[in-house]
Amino acid sequence: MINTSVARPKRIGLIVPSSNTVMENDLHAGLPKSRFTVHTDRMFLVETTREAEMRMIEEFAPQAAADLGTVKPDLLVFGCTSAGSLFGLDGDRAVCSRLGKLAGCPTLGVINAVERSLARADARRLAVLTPYNEDLTQSVANSVGAGREIVGAFGLNITDNLALADPTPAEILAFAKAKLSGLKFDSILVSCTNFRALEAVPVLEAAFRVPVVTSNRAVIEEILAVLG
Repeated sequence: MINTSVARPKRIGLIVPSSNTVMENDLHAGLPKSRFTVHTDRMFLVETTREAEMRMIEEFAPQAAADLGTVKPDLLVFGCTSAGSLFGLDGDRAVCSRLGKLAGCPTLGVINAVERSLARADARRLAVLTPYNEDLTQSVANSVGAGREIVGAFGLNITDNLALADPTPAEILAFAKAKLSGLKFDSILVSCTNFRALEAVPVLEAAFRVPVVTSNRAVIEEILAVLG
């Protein structure tokens, strides 16, 4: 006989750009499998630019959220940091509110999860690293800049969304060392859900001796805080 008294794991609905190969793997690895299951739908995106991401939000995100609503998720994650930053923290919350209504559940935006993670780290002098072009790099920095000094915001200028996942943790560390040399900061944000930033956290923290916040790490922390 099946024991129906055992509580089911919490269901995380995850919508990501269609060419994202990193975020769902990070969530599967970072969330206890006995307590959470992750269910993914995709929003068409091949180019990491403002125009393509706005189209993704307007045309493809709503259907993905509605699709995931059929699994009755406990939480929906809008899994794109740069798209969430396009209109700032309030804009990200507004997008998430609309998607949550379609999915029938509360929603979490990555850039707002990042903001809360930075607050917990007491980040005041922040260095920002991304794989993005200059426009999206500055969009992320601006979104988390209120009340902080952004000492530098640097991107790898990758606009092929699939290729965001190509740099290895060692290459991310080398990029960080090249851009942050000589700067004074008390924390680092490494943005992008399709960047292998979470894997790079140990070497970054060892090299710079400051807290490192990443998009996927912030989402995992937030899921555990909200549903744990």
